[in-house]
Order: sequence, then structure tokens, then C-alpha cells
Amino acid sequence: MNSLFALMRRRETVDCTVEINNTFDQLGAHVRFDNGVVVHPGDEVFVHGAPVSIPYGRCESFRREATIQRAGFLERAWIRATGDLDMMELCEFSFTERALS
Repeated sequence: MNSLFALMRRRETVDCTVEINNTFDQLGAHVRFDNGVVVHPGDEVFVHGAPVSIPYGRCESFRREATIQRAGFLERAWIRATGDLDMMELCEFSFTERALS
């Protein structure tokens, strides 16, 4: 099914800014598209360039080029229909009254 979806995709190349945080308060990476492009369910984003490593306590930004591979209509509909099921796999948790040892 994925190969069928791949045939219906189109690509778009955009400039972006990658913001990486490696501090006590924040740990993460965010991609911001310079021209306000919006990514929709099913789209894939590939950021080009060499991997980066940020020392602890730093926040840095990098200019990169990204390719957005747009999902077709059928793939987007499939992702919207089944996406909640995938999200629930991430939400598996339990509560206990005893302390963990």
C-alpha cells in the first residue's frame, strides 16, 4: 500500500531554519519553514545537510534546505482515519500506589 501512495506524491523544496536546544530547561529540535509552508498529515520532511551536535547548555540555529514529500489525497485520508490509533500506542501508561524500587 505504501508503494501505491508513493506514486501519488509530489515534492517541494524549501528553505528552513533548524533550532536545536540542549539546556536544562529544554531539549529538542524544531524546523521552521521560512516561507510559511504548512506540513499536513502524511507529509514527510527531509532536512538536508550535515548532522549537528550541540554541547550541553547551548541553543543554536542552522539554515538548511528541506524537501517536503507531500502525501496524496488517499494517503492523507488514510492517515487521518488511522492516526488516532497510532497515537494511542504512545499513550500506554499505568498508575501504581507503591514506590518503584
